[in-house]
Order: sequence, then structure tokens, then C-alpha cells
Amino acid sequence: MSDPSCGLVLNKRYELLERVGEGGMAVVYRARDGLLGRTVAVKVLREQFAGDSEFVARFRLEARAAASLSHPNVVNIFDVGEDGGLHFIVMEFVKGRNLKDVIRAQGPLPGGKAARIALQIAKALDAAHRQQLVHRDIKPHNILITGEDEVKVTDFGIAQAASAASLTQTGTVIGSVHYFSPEQARGDTVDSASDLYSLGVVLYEMVT
Repeated sequence: MSDPSCGLVLNKRYELLERVGEGGMAVVYRARDGLLGRTVAVKVLREQFAGDSEFVARFRLEARAAASLSHPNVVNIFDVGEDGGLHFIVMEFVKGRNLKDVIRAQGPLPGGKAARIALQIAKALDAAHRQQLVHRDIKPHNILITGEDEVKVTDFGIAQAASAASLTQTGTVIGSVHYFSPEQARGDTVDSASDLYSLGVVLYEMVT
């Protein structure tokens, strides 16, 4: 079934071409930037989150903070906007697959390949932590692998925005419990160590 959002042009600039992914908080589209003539990825917040003004404010703040992060292993954020009630982030479009799909197709991964992937994730996290950015949702789904085996970590700031806002939905769990650190599962203060715990879980999954 075709996505009714395909064909929409956001802010008279970003034409949504096809749905390429989705999660609990947003839907991701391949899109065309009509101003610069390039392909981009546009992440559109789901309606239940877009209706929470506190979350949206935090979401925009965190997205702008993540946009200041420039690293070869981090997906670049180009723009943050809103059009007709749709809140969105415009990002670098990465040709490849997420790590979850790679593990399903090839796992368990050889130790050397798993180590190379983990090292690139660690470099991305190091760059973020130096700027006091904590990802909070490191999992294979948020790690993109290009055709050249280059790692790109995505979704910086989104989980942090959600955990900091008073979401109105009952029973909402932010992040992925299989990869949570114990302190995050308890609802305690989360810092850079929590990202490293999640990276350890991802590495374990890659090799097993």
C-alpha cells in the first residue's frame, strides 16, 4: 500500500519520495531537496509525539545540538522544521543497511568485522560525549552500514528529548529495553557510560 505522505513537499523544499524506514517515534523518507538538488533523508515525527508541545520543543533543541556534531561516523543533520503540523529532521541520506539487517543476513559476524564496526561506533560516541551529547538508544537499528563498510550512527538527541519531556502517552518506553543500561531501565540519571553499556550489548549480538 502506498504511503499517503509520499509526494508531499515540506517547507516548499523537501519532496518525500518513498518510505525507507520507521520506528516507534518517527517515519523516515527518502526525499529530494529541491533547493540544493540532492537526495536527503527526512524523519517525520509520529502524530502522537507531534501533539506533545513539550516534547516537540525538546526535540528541536536536541536536534539542533546534534546538528553541531560533525564526525565521519555520525549521520549529518542538515535542517529541522515544521510544516502543516508535521515536525521533521532533514539528514544525510546513507546508502546501505542498518546493522540489525546485516546481523540477520550474515551473523554471527567474524570477530575482526565486528571489532571494526564497534570501533567506529565508539569513535562516534567519543565525539558526541566530548560535546556532552548522550545518545541513549544505541542499538543495531540506529547504526547504518554503507556498501564500503563505513559506520554511520543516527538518531542522536531524539531519545534524550523524549526522556526529558513529560510525554502524555501512558506506558510509553523510550529506547530499546534489550540494549538499556541498568540505570536507564531504572529511570536514573543517564550519562556516557550508558551508551558504552549499550555498545557492549551490540558487540555481543554481532558475534553471537
